[in-house]
Amino acid sequence: MFRKLLVANRGEVAVRIARAARDAGISPVGIVSSADRSAGWTKAFDETVCIGGPSPQESYLRLDAIIQAARQTGCAAVHPGWGFLAENARFAALCEQHGLTFVGPSPSTMEMMGLKWPAKVAMRAAGLDLTPGSEGLLQTVDEAVTCANDTGYPVILKADAGGGGRGMRICRSEADVREAFPSARSEAIAAFGNGALFLEKYITGGRHIEVQVIGDGRGGAIHLYERECSIQRNHQKLIEESPSPALSDAEREALGKRAAAAAAAIHYAGAGTVEFLMPPIPEGSGEGDPKRLNFMEMNTRLQVEHPVTELVTGVDVVREQLRIAAGGALGFTQDGLRLEGHAIECRINAEDPSDGFKPTPGTLTAFDFPEELGPGSIRVDTHVQTGESIPPYYDSLIAKVIAHGRTRDDAIETMIRSLSGATIEGVSTTIPLHLAVLQSDEFRSGNYDTLSIPGWQS
Repeated sequence: MFRKLLVANRGEVAVRIARAARDAGISPVGIVSSADRSAGWTKAFDETVCIGGPSPQESYLRLDAIIQAARQTGCAAVHPGWGFLAENARFAALCEQHGLTFVGPSPSTMEMMGLKWPAKVAMRAAGLDLTPGSEGLLQTVDEAVTCANDTGYPVILKADAGGGGRGMRICRSEADVREAFPSARSEAIAAFGNGALFLEKYITGGRHIEVQVIGDGRGGAIHLYERECSIQRNHQKLIEESPSPALSDAEREALGKRAAAAAAAIHYAGAGTVEFLMPPIPEGSGEGDPKRLNFMEMNTRLQVEHPVTELVTGVDVVREQLRIAAGGALGFTQDGLRLEGHAIECRINAEDPSDGFKPTPGTLTAFDFPEELGPGSIRVDTHVQTGESIPPYYDSLIAKVIAHGRTRDDAIETMIRSLSGATIEGVSTTIPLHLAVLQSDEFRSGNYDTLSIPGWQS
């Protein structure tokens, strides 16, 4: 195992990785911006290096400064967390060039999965289903129109290098395709330097279900079951749970097996997430009819919602990342894994959901979540405490509250009790939204999709 690890991130994820490193006997080293220099979360590290100014461009996105910090502190490895440089293949390659182990998959795997079409080609070859659409990248608008007419409207144009909704256009007619194609291409070139587009059938509603996988980089991989992520706003997840109420035990096992086989086929190393879209079930389908789950993308990093998986499997996902990066074998077998109970995670952001989710940076004059109100248990992952300031430069996540119960109803009730009893003053948070969802009949029934936020009137 490594002696020292540089955590190339900030806030909650940095604290989470530092904790796992200590548990593995590794000394964690942190990086900070000038805005974070005196933040309480920096105490999680044995030493820290200030790498620049307050904005991400001046600090947490500076590849050269991060590499220099790792080398000057004697670190053998770098963990990128999520966000910032976590899925930057160039950063992973630069770490390797400087003799640093990047905790994650190889740069070539990251590059392949980072472009949507090559990722789809690889996953289809590995046996996963794709959403119907083009058979490759589209060269002309006439080619896009022909494909859209064959696929059937509505369709969606997507940038191969896209992210954050840029280079994406929903089209409901041939006229829409002809108008959207040049603008989507121009937006993609401006945002990513890559104007390549492809087309898919646009699925209205459905469920967003992802599978946590861990690979050893040598053709071995296991799955840690699935997470349901359909409660979203603008493609940003708000609530996650495991297991998914949309799948039977047999469907769950089959999906996990397929995801693990796909990860093994590309010799994936470390923790990753294979994301699927389950289209709405047609009316008249029988109870035993198979559900189709189409591959969407693979996230080649640690996910924000990984604690949900940890609570139902007992596996420390970050610890496994470190084990694999250090050249070790998988710490368990598929047959040795079992789902225990149900877990739900709520992402608590410093935002005002009644004002268009406007960020609310400021000073926390009170910050507490009760953890022992039952009937299940509560885990709070956070990097802040009373008296600390939430800076305006970064993501607004201030805590993740994860409830674990014997049953789904127990987990829901445990979460409601903890959020209802929480004391947070000084900033507005998304807790009112979470409580509205948890108390809604739609969510409680498990019969929800990506179209709306149950119980919430924005």
